[in-house]
Order: sequence, then structure tokens, then C-alpha cells
Amino acid sequence: MKFVSGPCVALFCSITVMPHVVSVVQAAEPSTLTIYAAGTLAVPFRQINTLFEKNNANVTVQAQYGGSVMMAKRITGLHQDADLLAVADYNVIPKYMFAKPAHAAWYAGFARNAITFVYTDKSKYAGEINAQNWYKILARPGVEIGRSNPDTDPSGYQTVQMLSLAEKFYQAPGLEQSVLANAPLANVRDTETSLISALQLGQIDYLAIYRSDALQHHLKFIDLPAKINLSDPAEAPLYKDGVAHTKNGDVFGKPIVYAVTMIDGGKDAALAEKYVALLLGPDGQAVMKNNGFGAFSPPYAVHIEAMPAALKKLVKPWPGS
Repeated sequence: MKFVSGPCVALFCSITVMPHVVSVVQAAEPSTLTIYAAGTLAVPFRQINTLFEKNNANVTVQAQYGGSVMMAKRITGLHQDADLLAVADYNVIPKYMFAKPAHAAWYAGFARNAITFVYTDKSKYAGEINAQNWYKILARPGVEIGRSNPDTDPSGYQTVQMLSLAEKFYQAPGLEQSVLANAPLANVRDTETSLISALQLGQIDYLAIYRSDALQHHLKFIDLPAKINLSDPAEAPLYKDGVAHTKNGDVFGKPIVYAVTMIDGGKDAALAEKYVALLLGPDGQAVMKNNGFGAFSPPYAVHIEAMPAALKKLVKPWPGS
């Protein structure tokens, strides 16, 4: 055994140590991308998150979902760390994220939606309600309606805006008040998606929610006219007549456009940029469309000059910006 001398030992070392060295060099550091997003984005974003993690080794997407205003305030007021913010109302970003000190410099609209009411076979008057009499049915005694908080969630104030528009559209004074009378505080949540199980169990009869959620959860819904459901950008001048009074001030109706932005000072801007590119690109837009959202081709953006160079190629200027 003495013939195993220094050179052989050195050779033995090179065989055993080098693979270890190579593996250390090749191993990527694990990274986390933190996203704050509207509750109604949970279903499509989970699919997009899976795609993103598949295409980016050792990356974990941590997403929190809730009312868009609440999620924005977590960043601006509570100083919670996030890389991306995606909201159900594009107005949330300039109102909260552009205010000094600014937490974002641009935003891109990546999907459209519509407000509606969903219901099941268990709902009172389910066999009677239709697109013409819905507001009369919802105002009947004993009907229980669920909705989200207009102080924290866009669908909450968009529901009120829609009812305000409906009152004028149907020439039915008191429509808004009579419907909301059946949606007491006990039936209000920070995000309306948390009430879907209550609807399915028959604890409430109707739920104000987005059309995309109705399609995702295979729920019956009322096909409201485009002049009141906030779905059509061409009706923007009309939507302004719908107003919701909230603790954050009066909010006037606008088309429902979902928007995303990168947070200034986020932990990993490169990862955040990649995620937005996936969301705005054909694969991300296909996921949104498959989940009942209206798509843009290409998406619109505000302050394009402030966007990363790679993202500028995926958008066009927001009309009127």
C-alpha cells in the first residue's frame, strides 16, 4: 500500500473535490418574488405563477391576494415589502403609488372585466330573475346580497357605481338604496371572493362580483348592459355619472381595467420585470382570457418612458395619457 504516494493522493483529491466545486458553481441561489394582487386575480395568477416558476429555476412566487386598495396601503402605509402590485382598478396605482414618496413610476393595463351579480339554484327567485327584472328581484324583502367593502376593494365601489348608473339607465329612483338595503354590513367582506362559499352554501342569495369569477366558478350570472357594467372603455364618459361615496372620498365610475406595476426598491427588479413580461406577453394574456377576462392586444401603459426597456416593447400608450 505504500506505493500510493503524493501524486496518487493528489489525483484522488482532484476526482473527489472537483465535482463538488462544479456543483457549487452551477447551483443558483434561491430567490423569492413577492406579489400583492387583487383577490379576483388569485385563480389566473396561480396559473401564471406556476409557469413562471417552471421557467425560472429556484424561484418561488409568494403572492398575497386581497382588496386592491388594502394591498396598496400595505406597501405605502405599512411599508411591507413587495416586488409587484396588481390591482382590479388601474386608478389605485396613481392614487396611492404615485403619491409622494412615490412607490412606483408606471403601470400597464393587462385585462378588462365587468361587474355582475352571481347566484345559484338555491338563491331566492333563481328561476325568475333575468337581465330585465334583476334590480326588482334584488330589492325584494328577505333577499340576502353579499358584496365587498367599497372602502378597501374596487369591486365594492364599482358595485355601487353600477347601481348608481342602473338607477339612471332604468329610470328607477331609489334603485341603488333599495338593493343595498339587502346587502348589510354583515354580508360585506374585504374581498368578495371570500363570500363565494357562502353563496354556494345558500347563506346568501346573490353576490356582487366580477364576470370572470362567475365563469371561473361556474356560477349563474346576470348579463348586465354594457352601459352600466363598467366593461366597455368606449362608455367611459357615461360611466363618470356613477359615483360611490367611500371613506377615501367619492369615487367616480371608470372602465374596469386591471393594472400592474413594479414597486420601486423591490428586492429583485430583474425577476419582477420577467414576471411582468410573462403577464403582458401571449402566454400570460392567454391565461387571463381563459379565465374569463377581456384582453388587450397589446396592453396599454402609462409613463412608458419609466418602464424597463424590455417591457416598453410589449405595450402602447394609454389613450389620453
